[in-house]
Amino acid sequence: MKHIAFLFFLTICFPSIAQTERGKYFKKKKYDHKPIPTFQESKKQLPIPILDDNPEWVDMYWKTWEIAFSNFKRPPQNSPFVSNFIDEAFNELIFQWDTHFMIMFARYGHDIFPAIESHDNFYCRQHDDGLIWRVIAEADGSDHWWGGGKNFSRTINPPVFSWVEMKNYELTGDDSRFKIIFPVLEKYVDWLEKHRLSINTPHQLYWTNGQASGMDNTPRDNGRPDGHNSFSPVGWIDISSQMVMNYHDLSNICSILNYKNKAKEYKRKAKKLGNKINKWCWNEEDGIYYDVDPKGKQQKIKTIASFWPMLAGITSPKQNEKLIKHLQNPNEFWRKNIFPSLSADEEGYSSFGNYWKGAIWAPTNYMVIKGLEKTNNEKFATQCAEKYLNGLYQVFKETGTLWECYAPDSFSPASFKNGNQVRKDFVGWTGIGPVALLIENVLGIRVNGKTSEIEWILNRKSKHGIKNIHCGNTIVSLIHEIKDGKSIITATSSNDVKLKIVQNQKSKSYYLSKGETIIEL
Repeated sequence: MKHIAFLFFLTICFPSIAQTERGKYFKKKKYDHKPIPTFQESKKQLPIPILDDNPEWVDMYWKTWEIAFSNFKRPPQNSPFVSNFIDEAFNELIFQWDTHFMIMFARYGHDIFPAIESHDNFYCRQHDDGLIWRVIAEADGSDHWWGGGKNFSRTINPPVFSWVEMKNYELTGDDSRFKIIFPVLEKYVDWLEKHRLSINTPHQLYWTNGQASGMDNTPRDNGRPDGHNSFSPVGWIDISSQMVMNYHDLSNICSILNYKNKAKEYKRKAKKLGNKINKWCWNEEDGIYYDVDPKGKQQKIKTIASFWPMLAGITSPKQNEKLIKHLQNPNEFWRKNIFPSLSADEEGYSSFGNYWKGAIWAPTNYMVIKGLEKTNNEKFATQCAEKYLNGLYQVFKETGTLWECYAPDSFSPASFKNGNQVRKDFVGWTGIGPVALLIENVLGIRVNGKTSEIEWILNRKSKHGIKNIHCGNTIVSLIHEIKDGKSIITATSSNDVKLKIVQNQKSKSYYLSKGETIIEL
């Protein structure tokens, strides 16, 4: 009754957020009534990691999946939502920012529960002008007032729908979604260009604020209201870099759909914006990227947002070297737990976290590690993944669960100024570490379902590998161990697949036929 009364209150007091007809660019209109799987019946179908050196991380991996399965949901009765979804288990709302990163680990169970379809419930509520609201009520699909009004930057979250869609495609090899989601993504990027591009500035970068960026209480300049329901046209490094990624991924989607001219145009936009970011935001002396104010002056606050350009692919090797020095500096980002959302030498840094004033967060850690991976800093990426997982496990060992975010200077959940701890049992985006980073960086296994290829970066001598991982429609098991002083890989595959082994910066490819293959390295 309380929830119904609350919704009635919102409808009366905030008529603009009442349920309306939406999603005209998304062809999926009706809920498909797919069943919700249980963890116990699905466990044997999930990828099974083998890690003799760190079996405790495997325990944490399985607990992560168990919690995640408890958060798989059907839309409520009479809801406008069209798909089952993975819920962040925070409250009775769905969050765009959280959903993106939950998909990033849940895609490893795609054949059991297609988590990518969680995006569908945002697509089907898209406004006619292209806007996709960042917070939506589960009960009726209405825009929640936390999103603000359409003239405020709070209405959006990091624009990474296309990145997540492409990463899901890389794993599954299934491009069937692109035809129905492209009109949605195209209309959304049109809205972003009209409403988030700082046109009347020398830098012409994209703008946002703490609430919209997902970094709620970040000490960065939030863009003060100017009295006209708008914000100062600052240039923020994270959303600008995310738009570079957006353009690149939209270009790739267009290439798959054979929209050649659009593919070229998005690629051109990505390059142009990347050049602007490097011109205005890069500080050669400090070796890091900063936000800029409306006049183009750099705002010298070091936050985790400064590392998005690595993932956007716009950094040079020399820039990467300087950025990595900040990540490795124990007085900045290389703390007991990595990586704090605010550099430890900045005013306002909190050793206990205080949300985005120092806490360790899964989405930004994933961003940093994937950026290191993209810039060919694999060894450091592995080191970072292992240090992060160790920090997660130390808290898991004491509490038996995962948390929303973590303290940077102690093995404990993050807390606020008043001493209250953040949310527990949070899977939630914290599942990225024990699942996605365990598979991709600790085990070093990269799956490409679109090319039926698995790349395995061997960085351990003990027995390790994975069973039952999907590469497109092929199920593969890979185990490495030392037998009689020889390095042996035992591979089994349900269909033909290519295996690329990378070891000591050298690579060699093998073609696995259906059945078992023994490889002596």
